[in-house]
Amino acid sequence: MATNSSKACPAPMKATSNGVFQGDNPIDFALPLAILQIVIVVVLTRVLAYLLRPLRQPRVIAEVIGGIMLGPSLLGRSKVFLDAVFPKKSLTVLETLANLGLLFFLFLAGLEIDTKALRHTGKKALGIALAGISLPFALGIGSSFVLKGTINKGVDSTAFLIFMGVALSITAFPVLARILAELKLLTTEIGRLAMSAAAVNDVAAWILLALAIALSGSNTSPLVSLWVFLSGCAFIIGASFIIPPIFKWISRRCHEGEPIEETYICATLAVVLVCGFITDAIGIHAMFGAFVVGVLIPKEGPFAGALVEKVEDLVSGLFLPLYFVASGLKTNVATIQGAQSWGLLVLVTATACFGKIVGTLGVSLAFKIPMREAVALGFLMNTKGLVELIVLNIGKDRKVLNDQTFAIMVLMALFTTFITTPIVMAVYKPARRAKKEGEYKHRTVERDNTNSQLRILTCFHGAGSIPSMINLLEASRGIEKGEGLCVYALHLRELSERSSAILMVHKVRKNGMPFWNRRGINAGADADQVVVAFQAFQQLSRVNVRPMTAISSMTDIHEDICTTAERKKAAIVILPFHKHQQLDGSLETTRGDYRWINRRVLVEAPCSVGIFVDRGLGGSSQVSAQDVSYSVVVLFFGGRDDHEALAYGLRMAEHPGISLTVFRFVLSPERVGEITRVEVDNNNNNESHTGKNLNSDEEIMSEIRKKASVDESIKFVEKRVENAAVDVRSAIEEMRRSNLFLVGRMPAGEIALAVRENSECPELGPVGSLLISPESSTKASVLVIQQYNGTGTAPDLAAAAGTESSSPDKDFK
Repeated sequence: MATNSSKACPAPMKATSNGVFQGDNPIDFALPLAILQIVIVVVLTRVLAYLLRPLRQPRVIAEVIGGIMLGPSLLGRSKVFLDAVFPKKSLTVLETLANLGLLFFLFLAGLEIDTKALRHTGKKALGIALAGISLPFALGIGSSFVLKGTINKGVDSTAFLIFMGVALSITAFPVLARILAELKLLTTEIGRLAMSAAAVNDVAAWILLALAIALSGSNTSPLVSLWVFLSGCAFIIGASFIIPPIFKWISRRCHEGEPIEETYICATLAVVLVCGFITDAIGIHAMFGAFVVGVLIPKEGPFAGALVEKVEDLVSGLFLPLYFVASGLKTNVATIQGAQSWGLLVLVTATACFGKIVGTLGVSLAFKIPMREAVALGFLMNTKGLVELIVLNIGKDRKVLNDQTFAIMVLMALFTTFITTPIVMAVYKPARRAKKEGEYKHRTVERDNTNSQLRILTCFHGAGSIPSMINLLEASRGIEKGEGLCVYALHLRELSERSSAILMVHKVRKNGMPFWNRRGINAGADADQVVVAFQAFQQLSRVNVRPMTAISSMTDIHEDICTTAERKKAAIVILPFHKHQQLDGSLETTRGDYRWINRRVLVEAPCSVGIFVDRGLGGSSQVSAQDVSYSVVVLFFGGRDDHEALAYGLRMAEHPGISLTVFRFVLSPERVGEITRVEVDNNNNNESHTGKNLNSDEEIMSEIRKKASVDESIKFVEKRVENAAVDVRSAIEEMRRSNLFLVGRMPAGEIALAVRENSECPELGPVGSLLISPESSTKASVLVIQQYNGTGTAPDLAAAAGTESSSPDKDFK
């Protein structure tokens, strides 16, 4: 008996080895083996996520596939690999770490659910949620009879029915939120409905799962199941009375912009573990206690966000991937053999899709939602994810699901989530409607009627660049004539796979607009500073300012910028340069992907684009209107972009605190034709610098001369050029004490062509690059402007942006 026992139960592993030099194999010990397992799964899942990125799949797909690949379905078919990397004696440690990660991940999942938003869920979302639960649940029970009669015989009928119903009726709220963001649907009615319905569905699924666990215990007495369920209800009621007041008190003691005391963080994590212990002792799994704590913690103030920042990277990056391995080790696709098994897989998948899609579609049509949107909503609600795996793993551990049924259900969850993105993209594209929304007349600053309203879309990544940006806008408002200035301030925020990104979405959605935060609702300390600054500017300058927030991944946030410019009919989009000024005056790259965003906007924008190199315009604080005193210089060579820069400069010259100098460069008569004219027509987005364009330059310069003669704030200087590079640098040296330079991105003409040879930063063009180079004598801010020309803009950048589109995270220097 002892021998048999030792074979069935391998000896426990020691924690650490003495090292290879003393004859120990590290992977025979618990800690080094656990490290190896974590590294393998993290590397594999990240590589798969990168490969699936072009298909716009959520990361959970890569994690599930990675877990299955490491299990007996693929790599685990090799007994050598399985015994070396995932031996049976290591599974206790592996599953303990995995469940610890799951415990804290579900605490974060609870933090994502806003109970106040749930209480105000509209009739449409509530109806869609109920239909999306009830019909799939009923069909799940129906399909469970088929499975029980074929491949899942000899299990507890009641528990199996409920597990199957829950498995088919789940909608994965976190995964859905990221899919909606990826598809740019958070801004739409369909996005709001899907998010609200999924939140209701999520809570209902947890309640049903608790019931299923209570009914699936090893004790067959129904009285025990009743006690488990009633104890679980008592725990939730007790926690609802105890936890919120405590954390409201903690939240009141935490202030924006100040570090959170370590005591509060540790106390919270301890409460999570204690509640997990209580629910495990009750018999409904430790994760329920953690989830309940997360739901009950107040979301107002900085405390919830600080909790997420402290916990999520370690949990999501290291511990949670082990749960996918633990699940993958139980999944053996090879058990699905023969026509019957594959037929059952098709049946379960079809039933899951039919229940969710038809249930959602029917209720949506009843609420008079258009057919295309209703179908898209049905597929969105069919999204599965980690919660589905949790349900299936609990069912497997409780002997409710056998190996074959478990494998079928995992593949069903994988398939239904995988098809969501491509089908919704094919069925529903809100961008189609944007083009029909009225006439878009003024796409440039240069126009015949200078009294018409100037609409500026200004973008920023954080609060640091706000003072200079507001000072630029103050200088741009001119005088109060005509329809004035309208500013759309777009705060660009990254939506990553992190839970805090979903919290950010929640906060911005509180005013009923999921993407656009018109009223400055709290979205963190940084956002508060932004809103306060722009509201103060609006009141002091009487400029119409509309603060908004765009939350998206860095790979496609440029689409949000271009779409917003189109919808708001902006004449110019102003973007921050990807480098910021250091204390010594040099420029350092903030993030390389900001440069990629700027390039994509220059290529795809529906209006003119300006890139603002901030070198402290007006100092580090906002300058009031009466204190504005700036010297602005326009360097004019010719061409469309220079015309736009000049038009912007003339607008600024209307402000009483602005003095404008227009510096025009013309080639000396004896030098005409000596500078090489190779590919003058093809090197920029302007018309050839002959004929009509040259006449246009002369006409504009004639007007500037007239204005300069009657307006003291405008000064016109014409500089004859002998040596292009030397003379342009000397002109910059002359005006080095100015506050702001306005230049066209791609100036036209022979002089510009000569300067262009040393253009180090294509998005700034030759003159912009010259102004910010370390050799430049000026430390003034620079606004580089590209005029919209009615066709594809920035063809010189289009090819480069296209090749970089697959890797926007490249670290540009």
